[in-house]
Amino acid sequence: MPALPPQPISPLDGRYRAAVSALGDHLSEAGLNRARVHVEVEWLIHLTSRGMFGAAPLGDEQVAQLRAFAANFGDLEIQALAEIEATTRHDVKAVEYLIRGELHRLGLDAVAELTHFACTSEDINNLSYGLTVKSAVEQVWLPKLRAAIAKLAALAEQHRDAAMLSRTHGQPATPTTMGKELAVFVYRLNRVVAQLEASVYLGKFSGATGTFAAHLAADPSADWAAISREFVESLGLTWNPLTTQIESHDWQVELYGKVAHANRILHNLATDVWTYISLGYFRQIPVAGATGSSTMPHKINPIRFENAEANLELSSALFDTLSQTLVTTRLQRDLTDSTTQRNIGVAFGHSLLALDNLERGLGEIALDTDALAKDLDANWEVLAEAIQTVIRAEVVAGRSTIADPYAVLKDLTRGHRVGADELAAFVAGLDIGDEAKQRLLALTPAGYVGAASALVDHLADPVANQSL
Repeated sequence: MPALPPQPISPLDGRYRAAVSALGDHLSEAGLNRARVHVEVEWLIHLTSRGMFGAAPLGDEQVAQLRAFAANFGDLEIQALAEIEATTRHDVKAVEYLIRGELHRLGLDAVAELTHFACTSEDINNLSYGLTVKSAVEQVWLPKLRAAIAKLAALAEQHRDAAMLSRTHGQPATPTTMGKELAVFVYRLNRVVAQLEASVYLGKFSGATGTFAAHLAADPSADWAAISREFVESLGLTWNPLTTQIESHDWQVELYGKVAHANRILHNLATDVWTYISLGYFRQIPVAGATGSSTMPHKINPIRFENAEANLELSSALFDTLSQTLVTTRLQRDLTDSTTQRNIGVAFGHSLLALDNLERGLGEIALDTDALAKDLDANWEVLAEAIQTVIRAEVVAGRSTIADPYAVLKDLTRGHRVGADELAAFVAGLDIGDEAKQRLLALTPAGYVGAASALVDHLADPVANQSL
């Protein structure tokens, strides 16, 4: 059998590429190298702008040319970098040589030795990961999460008055509304979004063991900590003053924990909507030309929610692994974080794919209010809670002498289906005040939803201002 041409191993780079390709600008190897070039160029500009070691500050045109080189990092630079790395066998050193080549082309050989000056590879890498993860989260992943939340919030508002039977422990329970139940997920997710928006992305730039030793050897009079801090903050990151050779990755652990938390809330949403579909509460809208089963023509399978569920599990597992690995380094440095961090994009990719499935899936379902009404009308026994609670209030108010109202209703309803007429006859014979009796006689399962509809209004609460 002839060998296939080179094929992607990960489905994210194959079958699902269209759904996750936006992450490639940030969390691919090319995206990382572009960020490395950007950091190296900015460090060179940072040093020359201060006239370090007598270097003349670069002119505006030279600065613009160097920044354009970093910003326009593309296929030619990727190929050139690969050729250099084939010799250096070191990715960051290859970036340094690539930039030196550009400096030579621009006639800036006089400042070439300030390229990668006093840097360890991790000075460049940690800032590059900080920049790429930050941009991926803020420009790709969070907008997709917000879009899915917006779709869910619209459904919550649309169905805020749609009474349905609750199923605590999978059993018929006090009714609610579909809108309120969906709003619960919106509120939960909005809290995590607020936490993610407050994330801090740290960066270090202090040399081989975090001591500025080489810097001070070159110029003992310079305030290298201040220079480092100003540089890191100029990139939009938060300076970490106390590190080993590496930035300790704690900000990544914190961030990935929050993303995994969002994943698990979304997983809960996917399984709940799947269950509502199986109960007939939601009907799936047929997609023209789509096939649900290879053998059963009638089927429309809830594949959007099933795919989301599986991809959220993969993403969360990867983020858990990232967090467990990245939180530890042996003494001042080991290399376990190198391969680990190259899978950040994979973890976000599976989450992004799940969000795409959820957003599309939520747009392909319609509420079956007849099914909801039928289910409610078949479970009048759920009013037992209301009846025993009203009796207890009547006892306290001195309008009833019924002993142990809960036990009375338990005997009537536990394990039994009780119809409307049977329940009405039971209420009519109760020893309670007339006003309370009339309230109970007017009650139906569909009307026993409390403040469910009004609770949806809390989606307008300033969730971001809550204690996080």
